[in-house]
Amino acid sequence: MFDKLREDIETVKRRDPAARSAIEILLLYPGLKAIRSHRKAHWLYNHKMFFLARYVSQRAVKKTGIEIHPAAQIGKRFFIDHGTGVVIGETTIIGDDVTIYQGVTLGGTGKDTGKRHPTIGNHVMIGSGAKVLGPFKVGDYSKIASGAVVLEEIPPHSTAVGVPARVVKLNGEKVIDGEDLDQIHIPDPVAQEIARLQEEINDLKEIVKKG
Repeated sequence: MFDKLREDIETVKRRDPAARSAIEILLLYPGLKAIRSHRKAHWLYNHKMFFLARYVSQRAVKKTGIEIHPAAQIGKRFFIDHGTGVVIGETTIIGDDVTIYQGVTLGGTGKDTGKRHPTIGNHVMIGSGAKVLGPFKVGDYSKIASGAVVLEEIPPHSTAVGVPARVVKLNGEKVIDGEDLDQIHIPDPVAQEIARLQEEINDLKEIVKKG
């Protein structure tokens, strides 16, 4: 137990430059509290004490703002930075050395049964506000940009950005697929539709004037 706690504290120290002491991490870091509570809830869930598992889980939500379903499977050295608004669904599987930030959702699409949440590989980083939705895998050593919405499998060693997310780097090389995938200048379909409607309105105004 103490070895596990020591590993948890060292994980935070390595990945958060703001962490100053072990006692601060132990008492004040919501991500660590949520993970430790999840281990208790997961043990209860695996021993078919489902109500108690949910009770422990929901108490952790109130204390930390982080919701992890008791059935979710989480590997070693998992780090949640800040953490407010994080949601991790029932059939989620998370590998080792994964880092996620505030506002991340590892969820389902609402249509699937059985395995309906993502599998996150080892050494994955998921940026703040990103949503990973569905029963697919995010490959080892991949990075999901802040605000991205991932709806399909991401290969290992990839960087994915956008809504919906697209792979813009693979094995450190920029991905070109018919056009330059510039995450800054990706066309906005909503803005394009608004512009089209505005053009139609202007045309109708001209017709009314002439009529």
